[in-house]
Amino acid sequence: MNPVLTRLQAPLQRLAAHVPAPLLSLHFAAGLEIARRLKWLSPPPELDGRSFAINLRDLGLRHAFCCRQGQFRPHWPQAVDLELSASTADFLAMLRGQMDADTLFFQRRLQISGDTELGLIVKNWLDAAERPAWLDKLASCLPA
Repeated sequence: MNPVLTRLQAPLQRLAAHVPAPLLSLHFAAGLEIARRLKWLSPPPELDGRSFAINLRDLGLRHAFCCRQGQFRPHWPQAVDLELSASTADFLAMLRGQMDADTLFFQRRLQISGDTELGLIVKNWLDAAERPAWLDKLASCLPA
């Protein structure tokens, strides 16, 4: 694991143990909503009314959110339609475009649970989404 993530692991796990799960999801859903408003992400209609979770296994953080009327919102119930679970490094590799979801899935580094058809829709949507130019600059600053 990356040294920065290693240092953050224990404090984040303690935080996750004491903060109600919906509050942990607020910042994640807010980030997605900002990206949507800036037109970096445009959810397809098939996501409307569906709920999702991103689980950062190594940090013990789970972010649940939903898409309602094309907007991203925190998801208060813990049950979701689709959950993606991987290490932080693997999610960062996908963000950077260094690794694709199919490869991580077949290497058993990305677990997908729930509605598999919805999983395919999300995967195809994210694969087709154009990355903003600043994302390449950000990715080059992130630790490998």
